[in-house]
Amino acid sequence: MSNTSSPSFSDLLDDAAFLSLEHQLRLEEAVGQHNWNVDLQAQRFTFTGEHELTCTDVHLLGSAAPGPGSWLWAWANPSGYPEAITALTTAVRDFGREHGIPELAEPEVPFGALPGAPDHPRVVAALMTEAAKAVSGRWTSYTAEVGSGTHASFMIEHPAFALPAPEGPRVMRTIQEGLSGLPLNDRRRALYSYGVRRGLQAEFDPSGSRLDLAGPTFRATVEFDEYGRPTKIDAKMAGADGADGAQGAEGAEGA
Repeated sequence: MSNTSSPSFSDLLDDAAFLSLEHQLRLEEAVGQHNWNVDLQAQRFTFTGEHELTCTDVHLLGSAAPGPGSWLWAWANPSGYPEAITALTTAVRDFGREHGIPELAEPEVPFGALPGAPDHPRVVAALMTEAAKAVSGRWTSYTAEVGSGTHASFMIEHPAFALPAPEGPRVMRTIQEGLSGLPLNDRRRALYSYGVRRGLQAEFDPSGSRLDLAGPTFRATVEFDEYGRPTKIDAKMAGADGADGAQGAEGAEGA
């Protein structure tokens, strides 16, 4: 996750970015148009609509409330939720305390203490959820308004959410959508972390200006400028006849 023993909160966001995105795309595929319902006491999260599905496990991460302008971790919530619902956030808290990351260690985090000082509860919930994913290794989440502008975030599990083996088109879609839409701090770190966590071969050249990613059926190269911004992506996909098909993207700068 990091070359040091103590990643920063921003490092965790980068570490989670692309793999989280791919899992959220997979969630959309699995549930389609839907309604949702959660019963925390029964530890049940259900989707109805296009595809009905009851999650095999659910974890409450916390809530971002506009009134106090803060995020409250589930482990610190006085509502008395079942321990199984909040245990994941206890592990995240312990990681934060061990590595000196106050955003994870403190029970309540003001919006203004987060990168970019966001003021919308949904944005805050997304940031806290991404960091929790990088620590916990759980990757599928659901965030929604639960009343009075407050947004709650959950980690949810089901076999339908599991990613298939990495294939070129899916990986390249994730990389290209991520570079164009994710608020990345360190793009090189984020892409390398994605490659490693996705089970790809991931290696920088000695200068750090090129990252090579390889899976069973594809190879991709991302080139960076002196500011760490991706400038070119080349990918080669293995064709059905054993030949390689190539695709590339010039000027692939991320936000």
